[in-house]
Amino acid sequence: MAVSIRLRREGAKNRPYYKIVVADSRSPRDGKFIEIIGTYDPKTPGNNSSLKVERAEYWISKGAQPSDTVRSLIKRNKKRTTAPETSSHDEQAAPPSTEDEVSSESPPAKSAS
Repeated sequence: MAVSIRLRREGAKNRPYYKIVVADSRSPRDGKFIEIIGTYDPKTPGNNSSLKVERAEYWISKGAQPSDTVRSLIKRNKKRTTAPETSSHDEQAAPPSTEDEVSSESPPAKSAS
């Protein structure tokens, strides 16, 4: 059985919405599928897809062939999942701020008049 990872169209007329599915390559585009591994909304700007990258990698390791669009979505989601991890490490490695030093100083005394 030849398995492919491809888009399954849903949504209304002129308002496409796709589910990323693992399916037998012989089944129709919107027909039977093995597993839903994500979604893709091309009309939404920015972060418009969600994908279980681990499941996609599992199916690819088993011989599934991703379509061109799904291949680019997998690449984009892999990049997105690794980017926040590196930025959080940068924040932790930053030197401590001088706010503590400033707050430990006593405020100037007011004169009574």
